[in-house]
Amino acid sequence: MDTANNVGKIYKVAGPLIVATGLGDVHMYDVVKVSEKKLIGEVIELRGDRASIQVYEDTTGIGPGENVYVTGEPLSVELAPGLIEGIFDGTQRPLEKIYNAAGSRIPRGIDLPKLDREKKWNFVPVAKVGDKVSGGMVLGEVEETLAVTQKIMVPPTMSGTVEWIYEGEATITETVAKIKTDKGETAEIQMLQKWPVRRRRPYAEKLVPKEPMITGQRVIDSLFPITKGGVAAIPGPFGSGKTVTQHQIAKWADADIIIYIGCGERGNEMTDVLKEFPELHDPRTGLSIMKRTVLIANTSDMPVAAREASIYTGITIAEYFRDMGYKVAIIADSTSRWAEALREMSGRLEEMPGEEGYPAYLSTRLAEFYERAGSVKCLGGDRYGAITAIGAVSPPGGDTSEPVSQATLRIVKVFWGLSADLAYKRHFPAIDWIKSYSLYEDKAFEYYNEKVNDEWSAHVKEVKAILGEEAELQEIVRLIGFDALGEKDRITIECARSIREDFLQQNSFREVDRYTSSFKQADMLSAILSWYKGSLSALTKGATYKQIMGMKVLEKIAKMKYEPEENWTEFYQGINDDLTTELQEITKGGDAR
Repeated sequence: MDTANNVGKIYKVAGPLIVATGLGDVHMYDVVKVSEKKLIGEVIELRGDRASIQVYEDTTGIGPGENVYVTGEPLSVELAPGLIEGIFDGTQRPLEKIYNAAGSRIPRGIDLPKLDREKKWNFVPVAKVGDKVSGGMVLGEVEETLAVTQKIMVPPTMSGTVEWIYEGEATITETVAKIKTDKGETAEIQMLQKWPVRRRRPYAEKLVPKEPMITGQRVIDSLFPITKGGVAAIPGPFGSGKTVTQHQIAKWADADIIIYIGCGERGNEMTDVLKEFPELHDPRTGLSIMKRTVLIANTSDMPVAAREASIYTGITIAEYFRDMGYKVAIIADSTSRWAEALREMSGRLEEMPGEEGYPAYLSTRLAEFYERAGSVKCLGGDRYGAITAIGAVSPPGGDTSEPVSQATLRIVKVFWGLSADLAYKRHFPAIDWIKSYSLYEDKAFEYYNEKVNDEWSAHVKEVKAILGEEAELQEIVRLIGFDALGEKDRITIECARSIREDFLQQNSFREVDRYTSSFKQADMLSAILSWYKGSLSALTKGATYKQIMGMKVLEKIAKMKYEPEENWTEFYQGINDDLTTELQEITKGGDAR
C-alpha cells in the first residue's frame, strides 16, 4: 500500500469482480477507481487488507498489478435542479452529455459531472434571515420545469439559524444560504446535495397508504388497485406485456414525478421509452410527460454490476422528491435482471448459493428496495410525500414459483399476474383476473365509494364473482358444449365476455381508450351490470335468451369505451334510457318480441 493509504494493487480479475490487496483502511461500499482508466467500482467484500470490488464498467484489458485508487466516499447520487428530464445510467452518469462528448458508446472511465454545473437556476428564498431551521425544512424554491418546482431543503442532519440567504440566479454549486449550526459553526448550503444510494433518506413518520394511485387502466383501478405509497409486482412470461403495462402506468398514473428504471432490459425497449416519452402529452399538466420524469437506462449489454446500482440510484432520487412532498412513482423493469446480477456477483465471490444459485440474501435485498417505498410525513414541515414502487419480474417460462417471484410476492401487496394466453389473444393489459390480487382494495374502495360512486366496491365484487363463475362454466362448455347450458348461465357467460372485452381490454393505439377516468369506469361497470341484472329479471318474466341477445343496447355497451370523456354523460344516459325501454319491450310483448 502506497503512502496516505489510498492506493491498492489488483490481485485478481474475474469479469466485473476485481480483488485488490493493500486496502486495509477501506470501508464496505466505498467507491474506488480501478487502474489508470479510472473505472468506477464499489467495495462489496473485505477480508483483511484484501477487498472484492464490483466494477460498473467493462474490465477488458485490466490485469493484476494495476493500481486501485480509494475515494473514501460511498456510491452517492447528486440531488439538485437538473434531475428532471435527465437520462442517466445506473451510476447517474448523464448519457445525453456522454453521447454529445463521445458518441454512441460510453468510453470507459469517462468522468463528466452528473448534473450541469454551468446552468443557472432562479432561486426564490422561502426562509428568512433569523429563522430557526432543521433538517428537511425548505430554504427556497427553483422552478425546474413548468410541471416541477424543486424545494431546496436543509440537509436532513443539520439544524441551526439562517444567517444569510440568496435570491436570484445561481448554479447548483454556488452558495444560496448560510446556516449557523447548533455547534456554532457556519455551514454554506448549495442547491447540490449528495446522498449515499444504499442509505435511506429519513422522514418524520411513516403512514398507512390510503389514497389510490389512479392509472387510467381499468383492470388495475377497478379490480386490483394500488395506493400512493404502495408496492406492486408485475410477473409474467416473455411477450406477455410487462414492459407495455409499465409504460402505460408511467404515462398515465396520477403521480407528480415518474422515475423509470430500465434495469437490464433490451436496448430497443429503452429506445422506445426515450423516443415516446418526450412526445407524450401529459393529461395532468398539458405538457410533455418528460417534464416530470427521470429516466435511468441500464440496458442488457451494459456491465452487469451496474444493474444493482441503477435500482438504488432510482429509489434515492425518488426519496429526494418524496421529501419535497411529491407523490412519486418508481417503475423498475425488471427486478429479475437485477437479481441475475446479484447471482453473478455472488458466484464470482464464491458465496454459498441459495435456491437456483441466487444468493441467500436475495429476499433481504429485494425487501430493502421495496421497503423504501411508502407514504410518509416529511421532515421539517407539514408536507406529505409518497413513493409507489412497481417492479416487473421476468420468471423463466412464466414460472412464478421461482425464487425472485416468490421473494417479491412475500413483500409486495399487489400482484398483477400477466397471462401469456391473454397476450396471445391480443387482450391487453394481459392481467389475469383469476390469479391477480390487491391487498389495498379495502382502502382504495373506501376512497372510490366516497369520491366517485357509492356502489363502486359492490360493483367490483359482482364483477369478480361473474368472472369467477364464467371460469367454472367454461369448464362445462369445454366438456359438453355451450348449448347444454341453461339460459341463465348463457347470459352469465355473455356478461363475463362483455366485462372482458368491453371493460377490461384497452387499446393503447386509440387515444380515447388509453386512459379512462374513475367516473367513466364506474359508469361502464354500472352499464354492464344493469344489463346483466335486467336480463336475468327479464328471463323470469318470460323473455328468451335470443330476445335478450338481440337487444340493440348491447352495441352501445360494446362501443362505450371508445366514447370520449367530454360526451360521456350524454352517452351513458342514452345507454340507461335504451336499456330501460328494451327491457320493457321484451318483457311486455313489445316490438322486440
